[in-house]
Amino acid sequence: MDRLIAGEAVAATEAGAIAAARLMGRGDRDAADHAAVEAMRRAMEESDISGTIVIGEGERDKAPMLYIGEKVGNPEAAIEVDIAVDPLEGTNLVATGSANATAVLAAAEPGGLMHAPDTYLEKLIVGPQVVGHVSINDPVEVTIRTIAERLGRGPWDITVVILDRPRHEQLIADVRATGARIKLISDGDLTAGISVAVSGTGVHAVMGIGGAPEGVLTAAALKCLGGEIQGKFAWRSDEEKERARRMGVDVDDTDRVYHTNDLASGEEVVFSATGVTDGELLRGVRFFGGGARTHSLLMSYKRGIVRFADTVHTFDRSAPPRVRL
Repeated sequence: MDRLIAGEAVAATEAGAIAAARLMGRGDRDAADHAAVEAMRRAMEESDISGTIVIGEGERDKAPMLYIGEKVGNPEAAIEVDIAVDPLEGTNLVATGSANATAVLAAAEPGGLMHAPDTYLEKLIVGPQVVGHVSINDPVEVTIRTIAERLGRGPWDITVVILDRPRHEQLIADVRATGARIKLISDGDLTAGISVAVSGTGVHAVMGIGGAPEGVLTAAALKCLGGEIQGKFAWRSDEEKERARRMGVDVDDTDRVYHTNDLASGEEVVFSATGVTDGELLRGVRFFGGGARTHSLLMSYKRGIVRFADTVHTFDRSAPPRVRL
């Protein structure tokens, strides 16, 4: 099952990335997002799976395509999957031509991905060597010290990624007080979360409040990589709570900590991300006369596969690409 899903997943993220990259630096985040949505939707229409969007562009009345509950693919296909998708993670990044924009998709057997509401999630993300040794409820000082000890470093050698938001003023101050380094980002904590579990990226933790849907996508990736995400819902309104309750979330347990397997419980989890703009983890789309080249990360939990795919797409058969490293 996951072999077919993996092929369809990377085809969808590649399509979304190419469409969004054509609008890089144009200053129109909505147009870039719409282009990615349309391209990924077309790719899914050609797939041989019967998919249900569980995390997408929003409620049906607010999103014409890839809305929550939408059926995609072939309704008669034997393989049924739940799909979480972010056609363009980092819309502002594409609009300004900044780094780390990606097209992302996760899939699993029905019920294998949490139906997360569009709200905030307080997050702590760490790599494989730290899993099981930290808690989102611990003071920041304790968490940084534990991460440093597990990695055989001093706190000053630890880099924490935090979204640059006013709500993180105290968190930033607490991390700085430990001596740890901070990388403030304007958007895209999903890519940062994945980077924590990939050696050589120079990122050792992600802390702070970000989107809950992105948290589920991050969990799918970290499940394949052996990392960990811990999260606590940070509700912004009673309306959000009611919507979450309808989705099956226990909103009354305000102290509950959701772990990787709570957010991505499936055994057939597949994750795909394709770079739109250059970043620490993935290269962005590179266009040439008659085609494009993409760089993707494709993972399968069941098969234990982590694969980087460098793909050349030829649009004009009369002008074959000059492939080089």
